[in-house]
Amino acid sequence: MTKLSESASLIDEKALGAEMAAIASRAAATDTDPRPELLAALKQANQAGRAVAREILQRDRDGVGCARRLSALVDSLIHVIYEHTVSHVFPGGRDEKIAIVAVGGYGRATLAPSSDVDLLFLLPPKAQPLADKVLEHILYFLWDIGFKVGHSTRRVDDCIKLSRADMTIRTALLEARWILGDRDLYNEMVTRFDNEVIKGTGPEFIQAKLAERDERHRRAGTSRYLVEPNVKDGKGGLRDLHTLFWIAKYFYRASTADQLVKQGVFARKELNRFHKCEEFLWAVRCNLHFVTNRADDRLGFENQREIAELLGYQLHPGLEPVERFMKHYFLVAKDVGDLTRIFCAALEEMHAKPKPMLDRVLHHTFRRRKKSLPGTPQFIIENDRLSVTDDDVFERDPVNLLRIFAVAARNDLDFQPDVLKLITRSLRLIDADLRENDEANRIFLDVLTSKKHAETVLRAMNETGVLGRFINEFGRVVAMMQFNMYHHYTVDEHTLRAIGLLAQIERGEEQGEHPLATELFPAIANRNVLYLALFLHDVAKGRVEDHSIAGAKIARRLGPRFGFSPAETDQLAWLVENHLVMSIIAQSRDLSDRQTIRDFAAVVQTVERLRMLLMLTIADIKAVGPGVWNGWKGQLLRTLYYETEPYLLGGHSKLSRDQRVAAAKAELAAELTDWSEAELSDYGRRHFAPYWLRVDLPEKVMHARLLRSMEGTGRRLATAYSTKKFEAITELVVVAPDHPRLLSTITGACAAAGVNIADAQIYTTNDGLALDTILINREFPDDADEFRRADRVLKMIEAALEGREKLPEIFARRVGQRKPSKAFKVPTDIKFDNTLSETLSVLEVSCLDRPGLLYDVTTAMSDLNLNIASAHIATFGERVVDVFYVTDLTKLKIQSGAKQAAIRRRILAAVTGEEPHPPKKAA
Repeated sequence: MTKLSESASLIDEKALGAEMAAIASRAAATDTDPRPELLAALKQANQAGRAVAREILQRDRDGVGCARRLSALVDSLIHVIYEHTVSHVFPGGRDEKIAIVAVGGYGRATLAPSSDVDLLFLLPPKAQPLADKVLEHILYFLWDIGFKVGHSTRRVDDCIKLSRADMTIRTALLEARWILGDRDLYNEMVTRFDNEVIKGTGPEFIQAKLAERDERHRRAGTSRYLVEPNVKDGKGGLRDLHTLFWIAKYFYRASTADQLVKQGVFARKELNRFHKCEEFLWAVRCNLHFVTNRADDRLGFENQREIAELLGYQLHPGLEPVERFMKHYFLVAKDVGDLTRIFCAALEEMHAKPKPMLDRVLHHTFRRRKKSLPGTPQFIIENDRLSVTDDDVFERDPVNLLRIFAVAARNDLDFQPDVLKLITRSLRLIDADLRENDEANRIFLDVLTSKKHAETVLRAMNETGVLGRFINEFGRVVAMMQFNMYHHYTVDEHTLRAIGLLAQIERGEEQGEHPLATELFPAIANRNVLYLALFLHDVAKGRVEDHSIAGAKIARRLGPRFGFSPAETDQLAWLVENHLVMSIIAQSRDLSDRQTIRDFAAVVQTVERLRMLLMLTIADIKAVGPGVWNGWKGQLLRTLYYETEPYLLGGHSKLSRDQRVAAAKAELAAELTDWSEAELSDYGRRHFAPYWLRVDLPEKVMHARLLRSMEGTGRRLATAYSTKKFEAITELVVVAPDHPRLLSTITGACAAAGVNIADAQIYTTNDGLALDTILINREFPDDADEFRRADRVLKMIEAALEGREKLPEIFARRVGQRKPSKAFKVPTDIKFDNTLSETLSVLEVSCLDRPGLLYDVTTAMSDLNLNIASAHIATFGERVVDVFYVTDLTKLKIQSGAKQAAIRRRILAAVTGEEPHPPKKAA
C-alpha cells in the first residue's frame, strides 16, 4: 500500500474546484442560489478527508502526520473557497491585495481534529472595495462547514504595533505561514516583525513564555503525574514542547527543532527524544479528538481504554493495556520535563534569561560567583546553586551521583541545570556495584530520612532517573498509573508526596490536622525503618502477586542492603505487608465492637508497630490526592489507635461489662442535673448494653434530651443534627418507631438530597424505638451553610418517614438520572463473616459505586428481614465497600449457608439492578 505523505492533501483540490465551478454555472443558468449545494459539496469533502485521516492514523499511529494532513486539508478548502469566491461571486476580488495567513497552531501546519483554525487576513494600508467582502464570504463558508475560526483582519502596521504590546499576538505571528494571496505583503510583515519586534527582545519573550507556562501548569495541575492529564496544557504536554519551540525560534532563530542540534542546545539523542515525545503526544491528542468528537484535551478515564486500544497496547502480566499506555504517557511527560531542563541550561549558559525565571525553585538575584564546599571539593556553589568542578566528576567516582543529592539536601541548595543534564547523561554508571556500595546506600538513606528536604531531593533524583536506577524495584513503578478514580497520581509521585507528608508530621507542621500523630512521632524508636517502609509500600504495584505481599519480599531483600538488622528488616517487611490494614479496619469495621479491636491487636502485636502503622497510614491516604483525606478518616484512625493501645498494654479487661455499663449510666446522670432520680432510672433501663458501651458521652446527653423533648410533643418522630468541623462530618440523629425499612428510607432520602453517608449506627430501645445516627460528609466550610443543609436533609427524611413524600418517586426523579461511570469495571464481591463480631454477622458488599447504591442495598436487606446494627461506608474512587453488622429478626447471627446464599443473590440483584433468580433445583 502506498503511504500518503504528511503534506499530501486528503482531498482532490482540483476536482473539488471543478465541482464548485459546475455548481455555480448550473445555478447561474437557472437563476437559483448555489450556496446550499456548494456547502454540501464542501462538507462532504471535509468529512471524507477527515475519515481518511482517521483511517490512516489507526493504521500507522503517526500523530504528527495526522495533524499535518488535517492542516493541509484546511489549506485545500481555503484555496477552493477563495477560488470560487473571486471567480463566481466577486470576480474583481482577484485583483485585491490580500494575504491569507495561518497563525498559531495552524501556522505550524499541525491541526488536531477539533482544533480552532486561526487566520490572519492581511491587507495593505489603502482601502480596497472588495477585500472585506471576499474575506467575509470565505469566513462564512468556513463557519458553515463547521470549523471554529479565530480570525483578525489587519494591516502590517497594526500587526507590528499590537505584537509589541501583546505577547499572545506576538507568539501567534511568530508562527505565521502564508496560505495564499499577496506574497509580498506577507513577506513585508515577516521582515518587519523580525526586525522591529523580535530583534533585541529575546530575554523579555523567554521570561513571558516561562511565566505563562507556570501559570498554565498551575491551572491544569502542577504535577505532570495527574492520572487524568491534559494532553495539550498539562505539565509535560504538547504546549510545553511548543513553548520550547517558540523560544528556539525567537531566541536561536531556529526554524526547525533539528537546527537546535547545530546550535549546541540539544545532543542528537535529545533531539530524537523531542521528536518521539511530539509524535506520541500528537497521536494521543488526535485519537482523543476523534473519539470524543470535540476539542477536549483532558485524557479522562472514560477515554483512556479506547485510546490504549487504538494505539495498540496489549495486556501484560499485572498491567492492563490502559495502564501500560498511561505509563508510557507519563514517561513521555517526564522526558518533556528533561528536555525543558536541558533547554533552560543552554539558555542560562548564554545568559539569555534572568535567573529567577530559570526554574520554579530559584529565588535569588542574578550574580555569577563560585564557592567551594568544605569536605566535598568535587562540588561547588555557582550562582547560589550546586554545581561540579568538571564534567568527569561522576566518571571518577560514581558514588558522587548519590553524594551530590545529599549535599544539596544538607546545604539547602538547588541544582545548576547543567549539572542535572550531566547526571542524566551519566546514568549508565549506576550498576550492580554501586547498588551494593555501603557508602552509596548510607547516603541514600540519609536523603530519604532528611527532615527538611527529602521530598524535593528525591523528586530531583527521580526526574533525573537516578532513583529508579539505584533502586531498581522503584524504577518499575516510575510513571505507573493505577486505572481507578481513587488515585490521583502515578505510583512514584504518590510515594514521594507521602514521604514529604511524613516529614511534615515529624517537623510538627501538622499539629492542627494530626495532633495524635504529631504527639507520637518522637516516640518512634526507629524512624529509618518507618521512612523506608513508606518508600517501599507501593513498590510492587503492577505485579500479578498482591502488591503488599510482593512488597514485603522486596523489603526483606533490601533491608540488609541498607544496613538493617534482622529485627529491623522484619519490622520493615511487616509494615509494607500490612500497610493497608489500619485504613481498612478503621473505615469498614465497627470500632466499638471488642472483637474488632482484639483482631486488630492480634495483627499489630506491639505498640511500636501501632505507632508506625498510624504514621504510614496517614501519609499514604493523604498522598492519594486532593480531597481524599478528611477529618472523619482522621477520627476513625485515632479511635482505632486509642482503642487498641490499652489492649496491647494489657489494660483492656480491668472492668467487667456490667461495671462499664453502670459507670456509663452514672457518667450520664452526672450531666443530666435537671433530671429526677426516677427519670434517670427509667432512662437507664431504656437502652441495651451495647448503647451504653459504644456511644460517647456528648452524644448520650444529646440523645437523652432529644427523647425527652419528643415525648413532650406527643410525637413518635424526632430529629437533630450537629456538625463536627475538625472531623469534616455532620451528624444526623433520627428517632422513630423501629421497623425493617427505617434505615433504607433514611438512606434513600439522603441519596435524594445528594449527600454522601460515611457511617451509620443503629440502636433500639426496649420500648420499640430506633435511634439511628447517620454521619454524612460535610460539604460547606461555613457552619451556617452546613446547618441549613442538615436541616434540609432532615426535613426530607421526616417527610419520607411520615408518608408526606413518596420516596420511590423522589428517588427516581432525583437519583435515577445520575449515571455511574462507564469507564471502570469493578467486580461485585459479597461475603459473610461470622468471626469478626461476637454477636453479629458481618456482611461486606464491594462493588462499583453509583448514585443510590446504599438505598438499593438497604432496601434489599429490609426485604430479607435483616436487622442492621451498624453500617460503615468506605469509598475508594469508583469502588465502594459497604459493611453491615447484622442479625436476623431473632437477634441471632446468620449461620445457615442456604440463608447466606439467598442473601447474596438478593444483594447482588440490588447492586446490578437485576431481578434475583432462585437457585435451580437438582434434577
